[in-house]
Amino acid sequence: MTITRPQPKPWPKPWIEQIRAYVPGKSKSASGQPLTKLSANENPLGSSPAARAALAEGHNPADYPDPDARALREAIAAVHGLDPAGIVCGTGSGELLHCAVQALAGPGDEVLASRYSFSLYPLLAHKVGATPVFAEDDGYAASVDNLLAAVTPQTRVVLLDNPNNPVGSFLPPSEVARLHAALPSDVLLVVDEAYGEYVDPAHQHAAFELAARHDNVLVSRTFSKAYGLASERVGWVTGSPHLIDLVNRLRGAFNVSVSGQKAALAALGDQDFVTASRTHNTAERARLAEAIAALGNHGVSASPSEANFLLVHFDGEVTAAQALDALSDAGYAVRHLPSQGLPNALRITIGKSDDMTRVIAALRTLCGEAA
Repeated sequence: MTITRPQPKPWPKPWIEQIRAYVPGKSKSASGQPLTKLSANENPLGSSPAARAALAEGHNPADYPDPDARALREAIAAVHGLDPAGIVCGTGSGELLHCAVQALAGPGDEVLASRYSFSLYPLLAHKVGATPVFAEDDGYAASVDNLLAAVTPQTRVVLLDNPNNPVGSFLPPSEVARLHAALPSDVLLVVDEAYGEYVDPAHQHAAFELAARHDNVLVSRTFSKAYGLASERVGWVTGSPHLIDLVNRLRGAFNVSVSGQKAALAALGDQDFVTASRTHNTAERARLAEAIAALGNHGVSASPSEANFLLVHFDGEVTAAQALDALSDAGYAVRHLPSQGLPNALRITIGKSDDMTRVIAALRTLCGEAA
């Protein structure tokens, strides 16, 4: 007797069935009204005038882009003191992170991250049939000791977002080096520095130096955050020749568009814009953090952050859901994160100065304080 499914159709691998589509931050209210988006960690200053000018030049859409992004890789290398041969560009850093995990992990393997990490990480593991494992946090931040305690013989990749998303915490270079030194040499450490340009410049090249000295460290960056080119989807990684070869084998052909390469190349030439973005972010983040601290008697607090957002906790009479609604009424979309185990927190992107003034006023009013 032949058993057939009542409605035959292609069925995914069991690990693919666990995946849920990525849900972006909201940009409209419940009634459909547009909101100022402080939910996606975009650069409130926009992008460099040089990048916008490069995009305005246009190009022939019938032509393929440079498949190796040679000029862009050379410019990245010049800015950061790297070897262009040790760089791969991709469709955002997400594509390249997927390539790294895909190259080394599969069914029966484990991909390790801290408990509160970039929501993409478990998807990267599930896509290849590996098991995502989360080390316990230390006050929401990553803990080197807890990560190392979670390493098993099945661990193939450790993903460290530094600064972290959604918390904003930052492990100093000495701690990253300590983590790497204690990992087995056949375990890949990926240091995801999507928010790296917002960190003190004195710490911005430590991970690159670590990757240059070892065969099991890959560092990723993106043009989506401080460079303000989120729509162009450009990212890059650097590491040893062995790792770069693996990523190159798996990345998409012609993966970075002509416009993306042109915009990123122009943006690299305008480091003053990056500096201005970091300066603005540092000042406005500190102002928001100070205002949140003043609401501490209402159970409101913020995790320390080195990124372009604050994770704000609501552990008193005011709930995160109420704050979400109040900020929406004030015209702002922020990120509520119950799906990441943070039902009592909101991630608030640092916006323009006027926007942060209004956000602070809305939170103060919600807590019964004078705006």
